[in-house]
Amino acid sequence: MTRRSLPLALGLLLGLAGNAGAQSLAAGISQNVAGLGNMPLQAADLPPATLRNGQDIFASFREGLAEPNCNAGATSPRWQKHFAHAPARLANQDDDALVLFGYVVEELRKANLPTEFALIPFVESGYRPGARSAAGPTGLWQFIATTARNHNVPMTAGYDGRLSAVDSTQAAVRYLKTLHGMFGGDWRLATMAYNAGEYRVLQSLRKAGMNASNARTAELQGLSPITHDYVEKLHALACVLEDAEVQPQVMASLDRNVPVLRSHTLPAGTSVTQWAAQRDLDPARLARLNPAASSSARPQSAPVRLLAPTTVASAPAAAAATAVASVAPAAAPAVARGTPTVARAVAAAADRPRTRRHTVRDGESAWTIARRYGMPVKALLSLNGLTGQSVLRPGATLRLDD
Repeated sequence: MTRRSLPLALGLLLGLAGNAGAQSLAAGISQNVAGLGNMPLQAADLPPATLRNGQDIFASFREGLAEPNCNAGATSPRWQKHFAHAPARLANQDDDALVLFGYVVEELRKANLPTEFALIPFVESGYRPGARSAAGPTGLWQFIATTARNHNVPMTAGYDGRLSAVDSTQAAVRYLKTLHGMFGGDWRLATMAYNAGEYRVLQSLRKAGMNASNARTAELQGLSPITHDYVEKLHALACVLEDAEVQPQVMASLDRNVPVLRSHTLPAGTSVTQWAAQRDLDPARLARLNPAASSSARPQSAPVRLLAPTTVASAPAAAAATAVASVAPAAAPAVARGTPTVARAVAAAADRPRTRRHTVRDGESAWTIARRYGMPVKALLSLNGLTGQSVLRPGATLRLDD
């Protein structure tokens, strides 16, 4: 119910109310309408979203890039061709790439890191949590065992945390946060260090007489061609995804709701299949997303982390419905319409700010809401004191105009 429709609805309710209850009813109306106007906008006060639009994932990635524009002259045609399939992977509804990409982008943005780093799993594993290399690297981020242990990825008999999208992503974000700070916020140097090790990159910088503030990464000596190619691959991928913005078919395919993935606890002695059945989730998909937890060799004596859709209900939306319902008492004596008390109550309810508002529903995003009302996304965010990093929660009330 919008605020513009409240006076009519309240009038009908008050027309049925008794004179004896008019005063208390008027007070109840004012309290409930005020409560509806103050629905929380802070993410901490709202339930987690369960769905996210694919175009919003893409937009969040683009907004978080350290280098938002592709430098075509500095991009390898070879690597652009090699990764030309990436947009199709994201657009494919039967592929897990988009939901995993959305999870990684969100984790990087929460850590205030450039979203170029979200392209690393494309290069390393093709965004496949169960990827294994004959040389030893494993999982979404292709950690070797030593690196994994150094960054607190659980590695025990029967359980390889590198195959956990949660454990490996959290470790990768922590590691990239360290590297990003170590190299003065230069994502290219941090990426080279992720591939070759920070000490090799530091040594190369010293030999070249450079530091993080004046480094020319293409001129660094003593590093493997694979390390230099690593940066080229990420930049080429960013360019490929930038080009996808002008491909209507790809963007139309991204315009769909996908589950928001969160870290959950899989209790000791519980299988992924059992956990999925309890929540009416697809066990095959959960197994693909969580090869570590799905392993038959996993020890059953301890809980592990699971990456899965959230199924939390929308408490603020339910509260709003309760507030509207509570306006009308169960029983009240009749009273003639137009009673001054009733008129004052309706006027008080109507005398609120009459800006248009929208209550966020499950699966909606800033992009879809702005498109619905024909306004720029930036204008919607600005009106509500939000940023491109904000995640809208079901039940939040957004202003649509001043």
